[in-house]
Amino acid sequence: MSSHTFVLNGERVTVEVADDVRLLWVLRDLLGVTGPKYGCGLNVCKSCTSHINGKAFNPCSVPVSAIKADDEITTIEGLPATVGAELHPMQEAWLEQDVAQCGYCQPGQIMTAVALVHRVRAEGRAITDDDLDQIRNICRCGTYSRIRTAIKSGAAKM
Repeated sequence: MSSHTFVLNGERVTVEVADDVRLLWVLRDLLGVTGPKYGCGLNVCKSCTSHINGKAFNPCSVPVSAIKADDEITTIEGLPATVGAELHPMQEAWLEQDVAQCGYCQPGQIMTAVALVHRVRAEGRAITDDDLDQIRNICRCGTYSRIRTAIKSGAAKM
């Protein structure tokens, strides 16, 4: 077992775990952070999408040994704190657009959407339909049109 330290949702955490354990299992099983969901374990479905240093990533495909002590991991549980509110504007947009059906993939969808908004704004532009077409998060309930509407709505409030 090795000791691994990083920042999780604004708090420094340390865990004792083998180097090859995927970060998703560290988050869920050792730290009790269950917002990132296990869907495929292969970086395909994107239901575990979280942020590392502000960028979207999938902890199901990253061994904990790849995480550095100064890396900041944000999950859906920590997203509202990034704007100092009870809910992040993108979460509010999800509610307003009545996106969720089963809700399983929604944390990953929201985290992907927030990262997309930050990326396109850093590029000095607005979200386009082409940007939305590039999102690869799977929604088994098929609420893709509402997800697209919510992303545009949430982006306007961010």
